[in-house]
Amino acid sequence: MKIQEYADRDMLAIDVANALAGELEAALLHHDTVSLAVPGGTTPGPVFDGLCAADLAWDRVRVLPTDERCVPGDSDRSNERLIRQRLLTNRASVAQYVPLYLEGKEPDDVLPEIENLIAPVLPLSVLVLGMGEDMHTASLFPGMQGLEAALDSHAPILAVARTETQPEARITLTGPVLDGALSKHLIIYGAAKRDALDKAMSLPPEEAPIAATLTGMTVHWAE
Repeated sequence: MKIQEYADRDMLAIDVANALAGELEAALLHHDTVSLAVPGGTTPGPVFDGLCAADLAWDRVRVLPTDERCVPGDSDRSNERLIRQRLLTNRASVAQYVPLYLEGKEPDDVLPEIENLIAPVLPLSVLVLGMGEDMHTASLFPGMQGLEAALDSHAPILAVARTETQPEARITLTGPVLDGALSKHLIIYGAAKRDALDKAMSLPPEEAPIAATLTGMTVHWAE
């Protein structure tokens, strides 16, 4: 794991966008299509604003969320909404989006269908993750039902996450899929998350799910 510190969040966003563009460009030299998995939430928005303008063969890029809430695509809580608004615009508007949730269907019923969409883009070429102060990443939460199975080396592509703290079910990429990405980046802001990351490094993944992905990870941190 490598930690890069930045003077401010604007500098972080510019640097990460450039790094991701470079890695995608390099991957496109060797593959017909490449995959980019990204989180939702507010943290990656400024990175997306820069990345979407990169001069790449975006029509050969497959973009997918690391996890998704089981809500309509136009909901404020939808990761797809943020990704479409902030990343799949400008030059990146021609990239193909691969969903994790099919609206109107029970998540457990459609996991095989969604996994069939994702399998062709694995292993992930480039992965961007966020992390909560509880050390969750994607929708792999400490103590959630099924976490051990979702972190197992033989886990399927996807898992359904349900916790008492979340109002809806979520669909998430599992531990081995995230860890198997060819390039991995973690973006965190603030002292609390930096402290959480330091703590996660000494805990097993069952207590700190982010720990399952840290090998080979580049961490980007700003206050």
